[in-house]
Amino acid sequence: MSRARAARSPFAAVKKFVADLLLWSFFAAGLGMSAGGAGALFDGTAKTVATVAGGVVSLIAGSRIAKKPKIKAFLGRPGTLWFLFLFNGGTAAAMYFTMDGAKGIIGAACMGLVSLGALGGLVSGRRARREAAQAAAAAPQAPVSQGPWA
Repeated sequence: MSRARAARSPFAAVKKFVADLLLWSFFAAGLGMSAGGAGALFDGTAKTVATVAGGVVSLIAGSRIAKKPKIKAFLGRPGTLWFLFLFNGGTAAAMYFTMDGAKGIIGAACMGLVSLGALGGLVSGRRARREAAQAAAAAPQAPVSQGPWA
């Protein structure tokens, strides 16, 4: 068990749990409202406002969730980035060709931006790994000790 986790008081642990629960709840509720849940509750202008507000809430909560160390590490893995790139790119193409009007174009553009963001993560991660390998190769190697009896 790490020191930080062992040193955490029970109150701090409960506080962190409640904060995480609220953050994930806001994310899920905002996603639900922006994905069509607003239509089940509202009509007309109220439906539009609830859909947009749900999108904003889920975007803010999702960006806060993405900054957490475990989630950040997961999203930075090459396999995850490849999945996001290919899935969102395919979804953008499908949305463009299957949906009519502005909704199809806007949806495809947004999914395309997510796909390009994942591609940017792949490129920058590859560049960072290459630079780290070059720095390790250029670093002088310490002589290997033969021990006192050599």
